[in-house]
Amino acid sequence: MTQVPTAPGPDSGDRSTAGRRRHDREIVALALPAFGALVAEPLFLMVDSAIVGHLGTPQLAGLAIAAALLGTAVSVFVFLAYATTAAVARRVGAGDLPAAIRQGMDGIWLALLLGTVVIAVTFPLAPWFVDLFGASDTAAPYAITYLRISSLGIPAMLVVLAATGVLRGLQDTRTPLYVAIGGFAANAVLNVALVYGAGLGIAGSAWGTVVAQVGMAAAYLVVVVRGARRHGASLRPDLAGIRASAHAGVPLLVRTLSLRAVLMIATAVAARLGDADVAAHQIILSLWSLMAFALDAIAIAGQAIIGRYLGAGDTRGAREVCRRMVQWGVVSGLGLGVLIVLARPLFVPLFTGDQVVQDTLLPALLVVAVTQPVAGVVFVLDGVLMGAGDGPYLARAMVVTLAVFAPVALLVPVFGGGLTALWWAMTLMMGVRMLTLWLRTRSGHWLVTGATR
Repeated sequence: MTQVPTAPGPDSGDRSTAGRRRHDREIVALALPAFGALVAEPLFLMVDSAIVGHLGTPQLAGLAIAAALLGTAVSVFVFLAYATTAAVARRVGAGDLPAAIRQGMDGIWLALLLGTVVIAVTFPLAPWFVDLFGASDTAAPYAITYLRISSLGIPAMLVVLAATGVLRGLQDTRTPLYVAIGGFAANAVLNVALVYGAGLGIAGSAWGTVVAQVGMAAAYLVVVVRGARRHGASLRPDLAGIRASAHAGVPLLVRTLSLRAVLMIATAVAARLGDADVAAHQIILSLWSLMAFALDAIAIAGQAIIGRYLGAGDTRGAREVCRRMVQWGVVSGLGLGVLIVLARPLFVPLFTGDQVVQDTLLPALLVVAVTQPVAGVVFVLDGVLMGAGDGPYLARAMVVTLAVFAPVALLVPVFGGGLTALWWAMTLMMGVRMLTLWLRTRSGHWLVTGATR
């Protein structure tokens, strides 16, 4: 476990060049490894898809359905990482490392409990979930097989989320990067060995992923347990601490579900527009998600740094680093927007050779490019408020955003404008998020200091 830096004293925040450089070094040191870990995670699915795709179309279709279900199940519990990061970082800022690690252990125990519940629900109900997605008769057996086996790895994945939050709170984003790279490599090797070497087919792919996920969780636990023993922190489950972790996670769960609802509504509207529109929408959404990984890396740095400053009672330093991260978000968004525009002749043909889909895609893609600076601000401020433990406000703001977005998006097929109009509605959604987050950061109500909020 790395040496944890302490926040400067309450009077040390400044706007000098030296202060900005200090913030820049800290942001880069946390954001770059975080970005690597974020990108490594989706590579699991890419490897599985590439290997299973050679087994046949029904197998690949089954994998797609099961992966969508598993992805939803895991993403719903992403609060395990976010809430744990903020809580641990506050304790670090207050100079109490044993309490910080104890707080992290509460999050890990909660992850194990939630993972057990998910297995208990998913394993017996796998056929019902697959049928709900409308799987064909040929794809359904493969989807059920993959879903049931892979569900056994969900507790490990939730432990990975919680333990990642612990290390981020301790200002360590390098270890999650190394674990993600190791997990990706192990997953690739195991998939090839079990699918083709052992002849297990799609079941081999699922087992390979489960083993890799368990290995990642074990690696995290070794690091966290070693740190707990070094600082004399208890490893035993504490019911009060687990309840507190669950309570802190509820608002972030509401936020995540609201955001998922936005994405589901957008996809449903695109499907009503026609096959070309929904195909183009899927391509843009994939690209949008990739851009989000880059911006989310800055947000993760924000969670860790802001929590530490507030734990140390340094509100001025928190404001300064918030301002600097917003500047990083704007510049990063501008860079990503320019990259989208310049690279579109190269990457669009990689996704589709259908000229109709390409023609539908390009105007909407330009909307995404132009609005990336807005996305940069949204991601950064989201991370700042998460780091401050301001989950209840984030939940309310996201519910308001959903309430504004839903009717506008649902009216797109009525008033016309096609996919481009839908992505302007997505831009409206991001604009509302930016406004609500900006008003909160301007108010200063998020600047609550102390080891706990």
